Amino acid sequence: MVIMPIPALVAVLLNREQEKGSPLTEAEVLAIRDTAQCTMVPSDVAAKIVESRGYQDIDPACAWEEWSAVRLGL
Repeated sequence: MVIMPIPALVAVLLNREQEKGSPLTEAEVLAIRDTAQCTMVPSDVAAKIVESRGYQDIDPACAWEEWSAVRLGL
């Protein structure tokens, strides 16, 4: 089983950063992650969701580090 934020955490963070108009702080990213809607799905279902979405989400356990790296390319 895999924990999946729905919608994707990277999409939520991008939306919040655009709404804010400036980069999110580490505290903001972690607060958003901590309140994100999530569901548990089997790993094969998670793989299908990622495939249909067309991109890999960031790992909630490494949200700040991965967001810091990913946001520059968005």
